[in-house]
Parts: sequence; C-alpha cells; structure tokens
Amino acid sequence: MRNHLKLASVITARWIVFVLLSAPAAAQQPAQLAPIEMQPLAAQVKRLIETLDYLGAPLDPVDKQALERAVNGTDVGWANRAVQDVLDKHRLVDIHISSEGRVRVTQGGVNPELVEHGWRTFIVKVRNEADVTAPLEIESLNALPVHARSKADSQSPLASRPRPSITESDVADRWLEISLYTKPPMRRRLSGLVFEYFIVQLYSRDEGKREARLRFYVGQGTQDLSLRNEVDILFTCLPSTDVTLQVLDEQGKPTTASFIIRDAQGHIYPSQAKRLAPDFAFQPQIYRSDGEKLKLPAGDYTVEFTRGPEYLIKRQPLKVIAGKPQTATFRLERWIDAARLGWYSGDHHIHAAGCQHYETPTQGVRPEDMIRHILGEALNVGSVLTWGPCYYHQKQFFEGKVNQLSTPAHLMRYDIEVSGFPSSHNGHLMLLGLRDQNYPGAKDIEEWPSWNLPILKWARAQGAVAGYTHSGGGLIVTTTRLPNYEMPRYDGIGANEYVVDVTHDAIDLFSTVDTPAVWELNMWYHTLNAGFRTRIAGETDFPCIFGQRLGMGRSYVQLDGRLDFDAWLQGLKDGRAYVSEGKSHLMDFRVNGLPVGTRGSEIKLDKPETVRVTAKVAARLDEQPNEFIRGRRLDQQPYWDVERARIGNTREVPVEVVVNGQPVAKKNLLADGSVRELTFELPVERSSWVALRIYPSAHTNPIFVTVGGKPIRASRKSVEWLLQGVDQCWSQKVSLIAEKERAEAAAAYEHARRVYRRILAESDQD
Repeated sequence: MRNHLKLASVITARWIVFVLLSAPAAAQQPAQLAPIEMQPLAAQVKRLIETLDYLGAPLDPVDKQALERAVNGTDVGWANRAVQDVLDKHRLVDIHISSEGRVRVTQGGVNPELVEHGWRTFIVKVRNEADVTAPLEIESLNALPVHARSKADSQSPLASRPRPSITESDVADRWLEISLYTKPPMRRRLSGLVFEYFIVQLYSRDEGKREARLRFYVGQGTQDLSLRNEVDILFTCLPSTDVTLQVLDEQGKPTTASFIIRDAQGHIYPSQAKRLAPDFAFQPQIYRSDGEKLKLPAGDYTVEFTRGPEYLIKRQPLKVIAGKPQTATFRLERWIDAARLGWYSGDHHIHAAGCQHYETPTQGVRPEDMIRHILGEALNVGSVLTWGPCYYHQKQFFEGKVNQLSTPAHLMRYDIEVSGFPSSHNGHLMLLGLRDQNYPGAKDIEEWPSWNLPILKWARAQGAVAGYTHSGGGLIVTTTRLPNYEMPRYDGIGANEYVVDVTHDAIDLFSTVDTPAVWELNMWYHTLNAGFRTRIAGETDFPCIFGQRLGMGRSYVQLDGRLDFDAWLQGLKDGRAYVSEGKSHLMDFRVNGLPVGTRGSEIKLDKPETVRVTAKVAARLDEQPNEFIRGRRLDQQPYWDVERARIGNTREVPVEVVVNGQPVAKKNLLADGSVRELTFELPVERSSWVALRIYPSAHTNPIFVTVGGKPIRASRKSVEWLLQGVDQCWSQKVSLIAEKERAEAAAAYEHARRVYRRILAESDQD
C-alpha cells in the first residue's frame, strides 16, 4: 500500500510539473513593463496618424481626438492605456515578442474585410518585451512570390529564403498581395519600445471568402519556432462593381477630369497604396476620361471632381450597388476660361521621373501617363523636362517637337532641365524648344560644362528659350520687404549665377511661383531696376517641389490665333504673359494702349507725363477664408495663393501698380470670379518699368517706359546689391567649377562686375 501511495505521489508531482511546463504562454503573466515616455509615445501616434491620412485610410475624427487628448496629457500611465484602447480596435494582428525573443501572433479585433482588385490598410501591433530592434518582416504563401514584389521588399532577409516553384494548382491559392508600409515617416525596424504600431496593406485578387496565413519575423531564429509566428485569418473580400464615368466639360463635351473618391469612413479609392501609372501614389486624385471605368465595392461615396484652378471644385454622392454595373455623370463647371479670352496656360516645368515618382524614379512614366495629367488639369501647354536622375531613360521621348499625343487644345513637349548635371550647383536651367538635346562633344551628363553660361549660349544658338528654374533657391532672405537689400548666400540651386548671366544677355526667362515670392521677385526686381529686361514665367516643378498636381504655377500667354507651341514659347520670351497659380488673372495689361509683350514692351516718352494703365482682372476666393493657407508664413507652401492676398475677412484682394519695384497705386477687386476692367492714371517722371500684381498670387511682365531716351536706372542701391552679389556667388561656386573651365568662368564674372560698375556710374538716384 505504501508503495502504491509513493507511486501515486510521484505521478501527481510529475503531472503538476508537466502541466506547468505545458501551460500556454497566454496563461503566463507577462512582466510588468515600464510605460512608454510621453515624447516617444506622442511621436509614434503622430507618425501613424499622418501616414494613415496620406494613404487615404484615416482614423475617424473621434479616435483622432481621443489620441490627441492622450498624448497631450501629463499622466504617462493613463496615456499609454488610452492610446492602446483606441488603436487596438483597428489592429489586424497582435504580435507578442516575449522576453526570450519568441514571437507569437494572434488575430486582432478589426473586421478582416478586403475588396476585390483593391488595397486595404490595417494596423499591426507589436508588444516587445525583449527590446528587439530588428526589422519587422511579413510573408504569406497566399501572396505573390518575393521576386514579384517591389525592389525594396526583395532586399528583405526573406528574399533569400528558399521558396517552392508555383504550380498551376497553386494559382487559385495565390489570391493575396501583402506588404508592410515602411516609407517615411514610418519605419521598417522595431524601435525597442514596449509596444508600437505598424501599417500593413493587403490586396485581394478575388471576391468572396478567402483564408490567408500570415507569418511575421523579427530577426533570425524567429521563423523556426513552430507555428507561433503565424496566424490564419479568414477574410471577406467584397466584390467590386464596374462604374462607367461620363465626364462632361462646361459645354457638355466629353473631357478628362480629376477625381477624389472617398467612402463614408474617408478611405480613398482606388487605394493610394499601390497605384500604378497613370495614377500616382503620392496624389489622392486620379484622372479619368469620359467613358472609362472604375471598379468600386458596394457602398456610399462622395466624389470630388474638378479640372484645374479655372474650374470649380464640385462634390456629389455616388451609391454603388453590388453586382449592378452603372454609369455616373459628372458635369464640370468653370469660373473663368482664360483661353477663350486669348490667354493660354502652360507649365514649363514638370517631370515624368525622379523625386516622388514611383519605386524606379530613374525611369518614371511614359508620355501616355503625362498627357492624362495635362488634360486633367486643363493645361494648354505642358513641358516635360528630362533631368539628371532619369536622363538616360527619359531622353528617348525627346522629339524636338510637340508630342504626337497632344490635342489641338493641349500640347505636350519634352525638353531638358539642367539638373543633376555638373553645372547644377550654379542653379538649374530650363531649356525649352530645343532642336538637339545633346551638348556638343558630351557623351554623358558628366561631360557637360560645370557652369551655366556655355549651356545657355548653346541652347539659344539653336533657337531655344532658356532661363532659371525654382529661382528662389539659394536666394533666401529673412525679410518680407520687396525689394530688399539682404545679401543671400547664393548657395542653392535657384537663380544664383543669373546675377552674372543676365549681363551677358544670355537669359530669357526667370521662373516664379514654386519658391517663396520674396526670394524670387527680389532678384528680378533688382535686375529690372538696373535696366535688364528678363521676363518671368510660372512653374510647378512637379513632382519635386509640388506633388499635389501639375499646373500649380502657370504662365498665361496671349495668342491671337490658334494654340501653337512655338508661338506660345515666343510669347513667353517676349513677355506677352502673366504668371499665376490660376486663381487670379491679370489680362490685357496695357500702358497708354500698348499691350504687354508688343514692340518690346517699350513706350518712349519725350518728357515726363501721366500714363494710363489698364487691364482686365479676375480672381476667385471662397466666401469663407481658408485659415490654413493665409495663416502660413510666406516661406511655407503654397507660396503663391490668392488666399494670401485676401483683405481681412472680405472677399476682396488688392490689385497693385508696381513701378521700379514699389507699389504706387492700388484698387481692391471683388474676387467673385467676374472679369472687371481697371484703370489707373500714373505720373512717370523718369525711365521706369511698370507692372501689375495681386501679391502673392499673380504678376504681369513689365512694360518699360523710357523718358527722354534715357535707359532705366531706377536704383543705385539695386546695382550695388547686384555687384556685391557677383562676388558672393563666385565665393560659393568657384570651387565647384572644373579647373579647366575656371579661367573662362572668372572672366565672365569679371565682365559682370564691369557691366554693373558702368550701370552704377549711370545711376544717380533711388
């Protein structure tokens, strides 16, 4: 009996030990970990909210407010709990890394719902008890193989794992695409914080019920821990329905427009996450033409549609019923048609590659994609500029003429921005209307000149129009006065060497609108005051400075006949143009009846007299102020916007007459979209330049009024500033100019000094 009791005791003890050792991890109480400090917690929350907004999958306003209250409090423990209470509702999976570094994955509480032919965005939570800082990795046998993913994913450690070849029987099970979103501000590696959130994006090829097995890794070894690091999730994949778009312009004719499509939760369709050309992932809008189709899951949507700044932004509901194809009609409405009034819009600085363009920015997109955006923004002219990062691939599209995809009302031409070339440090150049894009004797970019003047002379010799882009770069000043006499550093990629090149009569255009107006206009005003006659042009530098859309900076050129690229470019060169962001217009600017850009834009007076300034002007503001825009500093985007010109809480903006850089007369304009004629009587005492502006929204080119045959010498201080600028520019650029070219460049700079000294001697007043 004693032996039986002893045996029973041993068995019982061993059973207790076995049960304890076999207890699931979930039953073990995790160690109490210190909460995340407030600053990194707030940074994590901000990063997550910003990214979800960017991806078109925002949290609802109530959750955002709760998160804001949590991270703006003082109780760290409460903030940690509150943040998790909000975000845990949206997690697809929960990843637990134990103190031993073991990974266990469980399904979260969010509804696992996908959409056929579409991407959905989810949150992944990582609870990290081991201070792991390895990259978080994800894969699924239900997804496409690693080699079919993006370049960034293919560099993952998972890419080296052996994978079985796909057989025909596997195809049905490969219905999923999956990727972690790790672009800034999100991160690929774990931070080591006790908890943090990642973003995962899933694409469904199919509709219906589909199960997927998701696996997560946080470094070597975690993939060998039985099945703890994977979870099976049954997804409901909603069917998509064909929606045919009927897109009609203001005359009821088929056209192309911009569309932003949001569901009731604010999610954007098609998902921005994995858009392919012609749709751009960095934009919420898509561009679609009349008769094209979209696939949307059943639901209620709000569609915002427009066609550039000359059109009203309209909104209308769209209800999609599952399995019921339908047609939706969208009728656009203009508030102004500048082309019908003879003024044709153009953006001379847009790119098809580089900057925000896709995961292969060195290649970018094709002309078929760019023309869609030109049409969708109602640009009459779009100059697609090939530049350094994409030069060797994109140069194949250069034809030396208008691209064949152009339409009678919308022209596209490929040319060059000298950016990413050896001379770029002196300022980027736009070369428009080239007949030959290959610099003589240069087989590749590295063999081009290392300063700008030789390039400008070469371009102009073949009839091209040349000038500086994003002119304010390197010409930064701290004041908001115009003109001002602060000396910029000349250390950027804007119109830096312009201070020299303008004295060689080598410059046609000076670009504006895509850098702060004070930085741009200050240099231009000073050179006009010294008697030079460079014209301005408006540009966007899409998608490098502005990625929201092309045409955010525009030149409006007056043409008497039909739209023609060469005529438009000649009008730009002659100054028969004004610049604008498209929300305000200064048309038919004249002095004593002489239209700007005609007969050299020059009026000759025998003696001082009063001149008559006239123009047709229009602008449009919403009735309620946009506090976000008008509350921003002038060096914050958008740099040029009519909202910045609004007078108080009225719907008026000032139209100013500018003489030699100074506003001398002003009339307020009701910005209701109506075209009005304005007249000013203006005394001119000495040779001067005259222009109109709605600052900072629109600016005309100048008309030059000479008195008694004397040149314009408006300001000694301007000339002194320019002369000092030559020395400042040389100090910044000389070491970057190739040694073999340095002597020639030094001579060109000295020529500029001599010219400014001569002009200074001819200038007797300010």
